[in-house]
Amino acid sequence: MHCLKCGCEESKVVDSRSIEEGNAIRRRRECLNCKNRFTTYEKIEVTPIMVIKKNGLRQQFDRNKIINGMIRACEKRPVSIEEIEKTVDEIEIEINNSLKREVEASYIGDMVIERLKKLDEIAYVRFASVYRQFKDINEFKKELNKLLK
Repeated sequence: MHCLKCGCEESKVVDSRSIEEGNAIRRRRECLNCKNRFTTYEKIEVTPIMVIKKNGLRQQFDRNKIINGMIRACEKRPVSIEEIEKTVDEIEIEINNSLKREVEASYIGDMVIERLKKLDEIAYVRFASVYRQFKDINEFKKELNKLLK
């Protein structure tokens, strides 16, 4: 940070406090050259993640779409909403950690399928049948055979 008074780059933090419910930090700094005090703010930069759909269109990542799809797949199954939310949190963290700003919808769908397979096999098959757009009973049967192996 440059001092607004003398332009010096050297300063020390004299006070620091969390603001905006922990989403930002306010810092009081003192220039080491002229002793001028000034305030700086530090915030997390949120870059939206874009999802590339099958048809090539792009839309902003929406975790609620994943939650809703998983809720439908887990309907009348012994999977709690907490487990679904935790799974979506894991998926969102993995996407953010990939440092990609654009991801294919199929990449997200594959992550959901892999996690549903561990949570509940019936929910997995339900989700896979819609996601992979099974066209007949044979495709459904192939997926069940994979599960049985």
